[in-house]
Amino acid sequence: MKSLPFGKPGRWFRGNLHTHSTNSDGKKSPAQVCAWYQRHGYDFISLTDHFLENYGWPITDTTTFRTKGFTTIIGAEIHAPKTSLGGQWHILAVGLPFDFAQTGRRESGPKLAQRARDAGAYVAAAHPAWYDLTDRDILSLKAAHAIEIFNTTCSVHNGKGDSTGYLDRLLSQDHRYHAIATDDAHSMSDAPDMGRNWVMVRSRRSDPASLLAALHSGSFYASQGPNILDMKFARGRKLTVRTSPVRSVYVSGRSSMSAYFNARRDVTSTVLDLSDFKGTYGRLTVTDKQGRRAWSNPFYL
Repeated sequence: MKSLPFGKPGRWFRGNLHTHSTNSDGKKSPAQVCAWYQRHGYDFISLTDHFLENYGWPITDTTTFRTKGFTTIIGAEIHAPKTSLGGQWHILAVGLPFDFAQTGRRESGPKLAQRARDAGAYVAAAHPAWYDLTDRDILSLKAAHAIEIFNTTCSVHNGKGDSTGYLDRLLSQDHRYHAIATDDAHSMSDAPDMGRNWVMVRSRRSDPASLLAALHSGSFYASQGPNILDMKFARGRKLTVRTSPVRSVYVSGRSSMSAYFNARRDVTSTVLDLSDFKGTYGRLTVTDKQGRRAWSNPFYL
């Protein structure tokens, strides 16, 4: 539980880690994207345009859009051949330097991801369900800190935005990943793809370096609406969870292991007994009356 953010010093900062602009295939300019998220209550975003030759290898500079109450982390969605199905890799790299070198002609996805991590980036396997990555594909990305478990654009455009199954299968095999949820916003007019999935980062400060350090340490949770306020163990393996009003609270673990609480009315505090849990980990999911979810990072027992 020590890796989770609850009870740590600081405050919560809301951010979107995956966004596109007219510098690649988005429909809004970088200025418009940053302004939209700032207007809608975000504390930060990472504008992650496609780092591809046909777009001019953009690492979009959003530093001029930082204000006292809103900041940006420099990043990109990086690509290389090829996955098990023969397609391009989609890898999220948040915290890239501006001088990050172009993808090499013979550079593989795993090697590119490692290079991004070595450059200081927080690396995630982007929307694996969207393009049917295999578990072996993800495991080959040894540099990945996280799996993108929910993606707004993938949900509204091909119905495959939910990748939580990947996280659970790999956790059950003793591989460790964080869980992020993002918009992957392209600002499309045919379907709303902004402001529906985000991360809540716990940090003492809101500057880019502090937020990036908090991501690396796993000091965050992902959400579509509900807030997870606290998680703590008391009296052995009894987990107390405090949230904004929700209708269901459950912890999932290895195989079919679970502990849950469902209600017909809103609750804000729940105690779950994990004494029968087998295996090494659990992860919390809560759902509100509108069906929106929030997910903790995995914790280890």
